[in-house]
Amino acid sequence: MSQPFDKVLDARGMNCPMPLVNARKEAGKMEAGQVLKVLATDRGSVADFQGWAKIAKNVELLGQEEESVDGANVYVHYVKRIG
Repeated sequence: MSQPFDKVLDARGMNCPMPLVNARKEAGKMEAGQVLKVLATDRGSVADFQGWAKIAKNVELLGQEEESVDGANVYVHYVKRIG
């Protein structure tokens, strides 16, 4: 699965909760309808993004996938700004 996106946030190498903290900052700068693609190596980011999407009123989690990049697992999150 690959979603179209407007901006990429590379949070690889960051530990919890920094991928989510930085994604919230970036999403706050985006316009409604734009999609942020977040790359993270922190396994906990999967649950973090799911939890954020449940309680946030201005974002929607469009999808998540796992890729292997240079032998490392990368968790990819697609977040759409909706308000």
